[in-house]
Amino acid sequence: MKILQQLHSNTVHSRRVKTLLNHILPLLPKEGMVLDVGCGDGLLGSLLQLKASGVEVRGLDVLVRKETHIPVTLFDGATIPFQDKTVDTVLLVDVLHHTNDPSVILNEAKRVARESIIIKDHTRDGFFARSTLRFMDWVGNASYGVELPYNYLSYQEWLSLFLELDLKTSDWNGDLHIYPKPADYLFGRSLHFVARIKLS
Repeated sequence: MKILQQLHSNTVHSRRVKTLLNHILPLLPKEGMVLDVGCGDGLLGSLLQLKASGVEVRGLDVLVRKETHIPVTLFDGATIPFQDKTVDTVLLVDVLHHTNDPSVILNEAKRVARESIIIKDHTRDGFFARSTLRFMDWVGNASYGVELPYNYLSYQEWLSLFLELDLKTSDWNGDLHIYPKPADYLFGRSLHFVARIKLS
């Protein structure tokens, strides 16, 4: 299985980052501070900072890697170490399904962000959705020691969670095409989404 993980690291990761960059860039503020929670190696954050010249990106993660593309601060996975309304946007890319209760981090993001929360995550809808997501998650994260509770929500469960937290989406895109064809037919489908929640 290490061969699969190496293949993912060498081929899928860079394409995924470039694709997400194109989906997330239009949702960012023109300037200000973006907090990338669960940023991993920080590659996406560094490219966002490069492309959006008025934006500064800082990273937070429960596991800080030896080499990162942006400065990354260690945090406990539950409390974001920033004061209320001190960042412009909180970015949560494939983070919430790694938590046992996504409402905890979403509430924290709502607390510290002034303008918006941008989420990239999964919807557990469709044929073999859960098993496909578990496989992708394991290949992409197990070798880094990332916690894998496989806590995927359906589209309706996401909407219910946002309603419960008084969060309203202004944008929702479930057509991301992260993987090249024909892999996208298996691993893409409608399993991925990017959403923006406006706070002001």
